[in-house]
Amino acid sequence: MIVTSGAKGTIWPSERRSFQDQLTGVTVTQLTDYRSHSFHIYFTNNGFYGEGKLLFGSDRGNVTNLFSMNLHTGEMTQLTDLQRGLASRIQGTFLNPARSEAYYYYNRTIVAIDLQTLEERTLYTVPDGYTFGSMSCTSDGNKLCFGLNEDLSGRIHMDMSNGYTGFEAYFSAKPHCMIMEVSTASGVVQKLYEDQLWLGHINTSPTQPNLLTFCHEGPWDMIDHRIWVFDMNSGRHWKVRDTKPNEYVGHEYWMKDGIHIGYHGYTGSLTDHNGKIIGSVHYDNSHVEEYSFPFQNMHVHSNDLNLVVGDGQQTNAYHGQQLQDTLQLWKHDGSGFQGPRILCKHRGSFHTQSLHVHPRLSPDGQRVLFTSDMSGYGNLYMVDVPEFETLPEHKLD
Repeated sequence: MIVTSGAKGTIWPSERRSFQDQLTGVTVTQLTDYRSHSFHIYFTNNGFYGEGKLLFGSDRGNVTNLFSMNLHTGEMTQLTDLQRGLASRIQGTFLNPARSEAYYYYNRTIVAIDLQTLEERTLYTVPDGYTFGSMSCTSDGNKLCFGLNEDLSGRIHMDMSNGYTGFEAYFSAKPHCMIMEVSTASGVVQKLYEDQLWLGHINTSPTQPNLLTFCHEGPWDMIDHRIWVFDMNSGRHWKVRDTKPNEYVGHEYWMKDGIHIGYHGYTGSLTDHNGKIIGSVHYDNSHVEEYSFPFQNMHVHSNDLNLVVGDGQQTNAYHGQQLQDTLQLWKHDGSGFQGPRILCKHRGSFHTQSLHVHPRLSPDGQRVLFTSDMSGYGNLYMVDVPEFETLPEHKLD
């Protein structure tokens, strides 16, 4: 059966196919195969849920909608029936960790969708004068935390999805920004924090319902400090992993324990990244575990520091091979990282936000999910993680 268009509840047949990676020989499973872009949700947001299901976005039908995939069969269910031309943020969808519900942004509203009945309800409407930032749900499922950013579109042209147009100008304008919470049950709204600068990447701890991280958004070499923690019980906020001059860290994410925050970064100038770093820090700054390594990534992810995956953004010659477009793994041996070992080529272009590779380990650490447009269209791919020592070892000449 071939489905050429669909509406909410439409079942799309499996599009899976597998192939051997040309560099490492591991089996790569392509999960989607359609002549439009498909992508998994943002790498800080877990898309795995239920008994082997995965949330993702797809542009099939010439409009972006939210889908669920049965990872056992490959079948896909279309969860939404959105209208073309209205702003949506399907890539920023967030699962409620306590019940079968998810949240997405559409037409200036936050929408809650029941993942079983597909019933939807409006949870919050963005007020005039502000734009929506990002959101995440507390570990008890009771609150959705999100950002509101001052709308300066009248004097700054911005397009964060396609080339980060206006990124530096918006940062320099010091917009009024707020972090909000809304009850997922009652819809009661409360302002948690505000500042006269760009606040972004609102990420709640997966185990501590009172904690979230946020960042001072902007060029890494221009912001005062990137990673902050906010305690919803006390209203306190504080810097995490304080940086020294010419030291930059970011792309922070909560590790599985909900206590440690992972990050990566570099030292040196903006154009000459002399040192590359990867590490984790306890949310109260009580423990920093950090290592240097000779490779830079756009994004890294891990459930803990035992195994880290990166998407290989900087070209380095390993025995004559240019490995810019590969997924790489690092394994912690108790004193530092072994690797990188090359998992596979991703060949992603990073051309738009939905085409960022954004590798993410599955909750059990057995698989790596990523997005790539290696076929010309963005699609989802999955790789089983083999024994680390069986992967090719590359050392700098």
